[in-house]
Amino acid sequence: MCLMQEEVSRQEVFLSHDFTKNSTMSGCSPFKMRLVHLDLKGAPPRVCYLSEIFPLFRALGANGLLIEYEDMFPYEGHLRLLRAKHAYSPSEIKEILHLATLNELEVIPLVQTFGHMEFVLKHEALAHLREVALFPNTLNPHKAESLALVGAMIDQVMALHPGARWLHIGCDEVYYLGEGEDSRQWLQQEPNTRAELCLSYMEAVASHVQARHPTTTPLVWDDMLRDIPEDQLSASRVPQLVEPVLWDYGADLDVHSKALLMEKYRKSGFSWLWAASAFKGATGASQALTPIEHHLRNHMQWLQVAGSVPADTLQGIVLTGWQRYDHFSVLCELLPVGIPSLAVCLQVLLHGGFAENVKARVENFLGTSSLEATDFRSERAGSFPGSDILNLITQVSLHLCSSVDALLERDRYVTGWFSPYHRRRKFIHPVMIQHIQPQAHRRSGGVAGGKRAPQPAAAAGSAAGSG
Repeated sequence: MCLMQEEVSRQEVFLSHDFTKNSTMSGCSPFKMRLVHLDLKGAPPRVCYLSEIFPLFRALGANGLLIEYEDMFPYEGHLRLLRAKHAYSPSEIKEILHLATLNELEVIPLVQTFGHMEFVLKHEALAHLREVALFPNTLNPHKAESLALVGAMIDQVMALHPGARWLHIGCDEVYYLGEGEDSRQWLQQEPNTRAELCLSYMEAVASHVQARHPTTTPLVWDDMLRDIPEDQLSASRVPQLVEPVLWDYGADLDVHSKALLMEKYRKSGFSWLWAASAFKGATGASQALTPIEHHLRNHMQWLQVAGSVPADTLQGIVLTGWQRYDHFSVLCELLPVGIPSLAVCLQVLLHGGFAENVKARVENFLGTSSLEATDFRSERAGSFPGSDILNLITQVSLHLCSSVDALLERDRYVTGWFSPYHRRRKFIHPVMIQHIQPQAHRRSGGVAGGKRAPQPAAAAGSAAGSG
């Protein structure tokens, strides 16, 4: 993995000169709302770090946050089993919201209610609510207890977010929907379809939000809606209840197809649409360094989409920053590592392109003289909150991983006398230490310049909070 990561990073270090030279500038963002997504299901930041980074978010052009708590929310009562050991306390949630208000960042909470329910359905006490008994990702939409469960989750989250104008209820990647025993029996009855099953459950959850929190509009990820015919969408109540968030994280996003999809949604009755891009966490489940050019191109494509639809179509854009692909996967890029990419992407959305003067603005915001990834392993990594973590991870990814791999796999003393067998049993010939130790010191000597490594705890938080 380390060698592969090094190859990816060097192939896509940053931006070609042509990208900045040929960039066009509109000077006005087509996205009224620009939300930074905080994915808290892995390495959740400490509140003290958020107090440092929120002002930078605002300065870069963000005016909102989409906070996906997952198991970091302090659920109470019969939902207490959902909270992680290191979940935020209610007072910490209030402090986060206060910090957001101080920095003019509107908060939209996100509660998964259909797919990506691993953090709920992994628990034995709730396993009977799975769509498919073997898999903990999707909730059974037929059981009244399922709707009662997500309703209680929503109500507890909303109690700590009074006045929220929007609530994101997830509903993406509802894998294996229709494959559970209850669903199979339901689908055997005419004219029931998988699409109708999806729509009816979305309607039920959104209706709960409307009834209990009438001033709050639900948002949903759009992928489960894309293939549903326009007339079937129109015949349901879903377009009157929710606003879909169209997500696409590709550098080669198809602008024309996306514009046609938006037109279909508008004709189906949705009053407002949202877009969702990615500034990190979308190029590999174990990605360590953020390939900034990929994310820049993604945002340039979204600008083209916004320019090809009527001005009253888009409510805003969510810049997603995934921390895990799902509850059980490893971490991808930590938030501090993705900050340079976020800075580039927000400034692109704000200024309509990435000309040289915008690049200079980004470098100034970050306190760096260069946006080349190879420079992030030096003192030029920047002065933004978390830059020391970016510096350390860059050094590890671009230097230490390949160096250690070479030592472990190709050095004859290591392969012969310090193999995995020897390491598991902590068994080695003392003479061989004299051959191996100098090489190990030499290969690791470049990391952190021989100095004490920076402490990442304040920024990266504890991964123990999830999974």
